[in-house]
Amino acid sequence: MAKLVIVGAGMMGTAITYPLADNGHSVHLVGTHLDAEIIQSCKELNYHPRLKRTLPVGVIPYYVEEIAQAMRGADIIVSGVNSLGVHWIAQVIGPLLCPGQKIIAVTKGLETDSQGNLIILPDVIANELPEAISNRVKLAAIGGPCIAYELASRKQSCVVFGSRDAATAETLAAIFRTHYYHIFTTTDLVGLEYCAALKNAYAMAVGIAYGMLQNSGGADEIEPNGHNLAAAIFAQSCSEMGILLKIAGVNQAFALGLPGAGDLFVTTHGGRTSRLGKLLGVGYSLVEAQQIMINETLEAVEIIRSIYKAMPNLEQDGLLAPDGLPLMRALIDIIVHGKPVNLPLDKFTKYL
Repeated sequence: MAKLVIVGAGMMGTAITYPLADNGHSVHLVGTHLDAEIIQSCKELNYHPRLKRTLPVGVIPYYVEEIAQAMRGADIIVSGVNSLGVHWIAQVIGPLLCPGQKIIAVTKGLETDSQGNLIILPDVIANELPEAISNRVKLAAIGGPCIAYELASRKQSCVVFGSRDAATAETLAAIFRTHYYHIFTTTDLVGLEYCAALKNAYAMAVGIAYGMLQNSGGADEIEPNGHNLAAAIFAQSCSEMGILLKIAGVNQAFALGLPGAGDLFVTTHGGRTSRLGKLLGVGYSLVEAQQIMINETLEAVEIIRSIYKAMPNLEQDGLLAPDGLPLMRALIDIIVHGKPVNLPLDKFTKYL
């Protein structure tokens, strides 16, 4: 059996403890500096107040101040922080790491470096680790459609584990895999992470469609759903994810598989990303929507800003036409330039 330490006691960080505990592994759950109340509840009541579930048998909670104790002898560290916490987690765990350990992230996002190049978050973590250890640990990530509530309820879920090292991906999959948590593996870590990030931006776009529907008076009693626009945006989103994967030189098929379309589908069915889109579609500005969703981490906003910063390089290198990715450009107008929602539906077939 392995010893695993999850750093970040949020929804998914905690949900991932269920398959691990079911497989009999030693599981330590460490809260961040923002998780003190959660960890207190876990310690005193064995209950996670956000997941609204009792922790699995054998999971031991720790405050962030106890992280050194929790990580002693660990085989695997799980990054359970959000995209804004990747630099923090690397700085905190870096001095505590040992050669041969594996780090797997549930965090979704992309960053842009000072030259305008997109960087996946596992590489952000690697770049923040001490030089003496950064090349002596193995990095991996999880992608695909998986809602924390469902995983914690042991509902059937299919995901993809990715690492540039095939043996690492397979080893991790064997440790996490259960009869309800189905895991496929890939060495295309970049493609997997692109999809994991991009799907948040495009899920926000699908949410905008439902906000626009609400703003126009809603669906009528004859047809109460109103999915046409959302479906068109969903399809365009998958196409644009495929284009960005092609530009990155990675597996375009991911756009139509579990990492892309699968994860996009589940993300459009609730959660903070789709709520943000609905608020924008109704007519709120980004600033107003952020005030309504105060204290929520809005990964979609950060991803759209990262793509915006990367676009000049893509155009300059001839990888992207000035009018390519029309849906993403519309999202950039909303998020970066503060413009009202204006979806270029008549340009949806012009992908490049």
